Amino acid sequence: MRPLRYSINVTVDGCCDHRVIAPDEAMHRHHARNLDQADALLFGRTTYEMMEEAWRPPAQPGARPDWMEPFAQTINAARKYVVSSTLERVDWNAELVRGDLATAVQRLKREPGKGLFVGGVKLPLALAERGLIDEYEFVVHPRLAGHGPTLFAGLSKHVDLKLASRVELGSGVVAMRYEPRR
Repeated sequence: MRPLRYSINVTVDGCCDHRVIAPDEAMHRHHARNLDQADALLFGRTTYEMMEEAWRPPAQPGARPDWMEPFAQTINAARKYVVSSTLERVDWNAELVRGDLATAVQRLKREPGKGLFVGGVKLPLALAERGLIDEYEFVVHPRLAGHGPTLFAGLSKHVDLKLASRVELGSGVVAMRYEPRR
């Protein structure tokens, strides 16, 4: 069974608003390596639309630094599954996921391959509630945002985690990977 991995950028005070995270080359290289470890990406509607707007080609010349291109190429090539009850159709190498979330994700996890990768806030909360995430990675940025949104707000039960690895990416950014204690 291929694992479902979750990764998100977050400030020290728990804010996961992507607009308060300062992108850098080391962070983009790290996330490109993460995406290379997956056969497909799993997004909710909001994350899909945000990522498509930011990364779908063609980018205007000079719109982003050259060091962002490996991540852009990786995410563009990736197979994507989009969980949404409101979107009528998707493209950008994507397929809509409908119906019962747990059943659909378990089906995707049973397919052969290296793994699935999920990002965002609302969909990972629903996946954590159902015990479907196999690995959590928090890429912690040395910044205090002073506001939200925060991760897993409204989680109905504790999810105990054990540290699996820790990597310093530079500029004080630390990526910590956890596995659920089962």
